[in-house]
Amino acid sequence: MNMEYKNLEELISVIAKLRAPDGCPWDRAQTHSTLRPNMIEEAYEAVDAIDDNDMAHLREELGDVLLQVLLHSQIASENGDFNIEDVAKELKDKLIHRHPHVFGDAKIDTADDVKEAWDKLKEEEKIERISAMDGLSRCQAALVSAQKISKRAVKTGFEWPNEESLYDCIMSEFEEFKHAKKEGDNAHMEEEFGDILFATVNLARWNKIDAEQALLKANKKFELRFRKMEELAVKPLNDYSFEEFDELWRKAKKEVTK
Repeated sequence: MNMEYKNLEELISVIAKLRAPDGCPWDRAQTHSTLRPNMIEEAYEAVDAIDDNDMAHLREELGDVLLQVLLHSQIASENGDFNIEDVAKELKDKLIHRHPHVFGDAKIDTADDVKEAWDKLKEEEKIERISAMDGLSRCQAALVSAQKISKRAVKTGFEWPNEESLYDCIMSEFEEFKHAKKEGDNAHMEEEFGDILFATVNLARWNKIDAEQALLKANKKFELRFRKMEELAVKPLNDYSFEEFDELWRKAKKEVTK
């Protein structure tokens, strides 16, 4: 093995030792299922480091993500399913197959063309899929899932004729929500609210906006402005009237622009 990757080889051995009969009780007790929350948490923490442009933190969090990959691979190896070498080979083969413009004779010039070719090759690989909705993750964030479902549907030609018709759809969903509220039907309200969100995600897709990132940025913006409100407050927030809150919010918005 190339000495440049000596630490990676040693890390794989460390994981195997932790899972060995004389290893760590906690690591030995883990399964694919018990590690599931960790995989999600570590991925989100890595994304936080990316958003903060904190390279030292990103290096640490990528290590934690790698730990999850190695643990799952070690467990699978012990069960006779696959090992880390199998994981690496499958990924290597996939990358080579999906980049014929790099490893073959295909001519692809732009990033958009690469994406189109990638999707086509992916479809060819997944010949067992029958529906356009096959292969969707059941565990990803709801907004991300909505975006993917919408894009899958559009590829079959199921699309609004123009943006105005999409606005009409969104407004009609609001009207249906109002009707459900008048009926006092909570289950129907929840259903219609979901339709509002799904239609709004389609508006984001239509305008090439990532709905998940847009909401994350909105969350961050609200949090920063609320923290500024707390700083500017001259009495407990619970004592503020609506009018006082509105004025305080306006002041916070002026001081926190992003």
